[in-house]
Amino acid sequence: MVDLTHLLTDLATESEQLDALVAALPQPEWERPTPAASWTIAHQIAHLAWTDHVARLAATDADAFYASVTAAPDPARLVDDGAIAFLAPPEALLARWREGRSALAAALAAAPAGEKLPWYGTRMSPASMATARIMETWAHGEDVAEALGVTRPATHRLRHVAYLGCRTVGHSFAAHGRTVPTAPVRVELAAPGGETWAFGPADAADRVTGPALDFCLLVTRRRHRADTALVATGPVADGWLDVAQAFAGPPGTGRAPRTAASGAQP
Repeated sequence: MVDLTHLLTDLATESEQLDALVAALPQPEWERPTPAASWTIAHQIAHLAWTDHVARLAATDADAFYASVTAAPDPARLVDDGAIAFLAPPEALLARWREGRSALAAALAAAPAGEKLPWYGTRMSPASMATARIMETWAHGEDVAEALGVTRPATHRLRHVAYLGCRTVGHSFAAHGRTVPTAPVRVELAAPGGETWAFGPADAADRVTGPALDFCLLVTRRRHRADTALVATGPVADGWLDVAQAFAGPPGTGRAPRTAASGAQP
């Protein structure tokens, strides 16, 4: 059984490390562009604050969550509009994010066991929601770190991101309008601690191997596959690395190879 308390602890730690990266930034630095097109560091933190807010609604008031979805004037701009709506001066934005993530953690901890929470195009258990929040916090933290020229060390928390990446193979194909394959994929990743993280049937013909960090960057669409050391064996695995996506919603354009002009979607 998944330990929700452990997940929430890792989510808090991931959030605190990103918080420490931005808390002391002078106001002008919050306007620094990040790799996500048109998004500044402030947009990245506002996005996390907004997503924590709607996740808390999903955990505490499903009707309010659905109302926030149907009230969106342009569903295609839901993510961008949410970030813009939560923008504020740095001190206020940090307070909003801190309060929101604390409230979300309390809401997930209090959610009845086995309950499925509404989300965009799916439903998730509290544990899955916490895992998704770790993934998002880490991925947007990478955007902030890249904007600041900071290299963050890979940690054991990447396992949550890798797990989610492996759980969303079918979603990745569907999000790109491709036929969802039935063949399983085995994933074997070199973890930051030197061990191997393995997912999927050991006897699967289709396989992905490589560094866990590269895999997590790929499935969060923070790297083009050409800029990773990942190796795909078999047609399903090879096709998956072109469309891999661990998050809900449209895929965006992803990152261009670093040898080409850069570009990204939040």
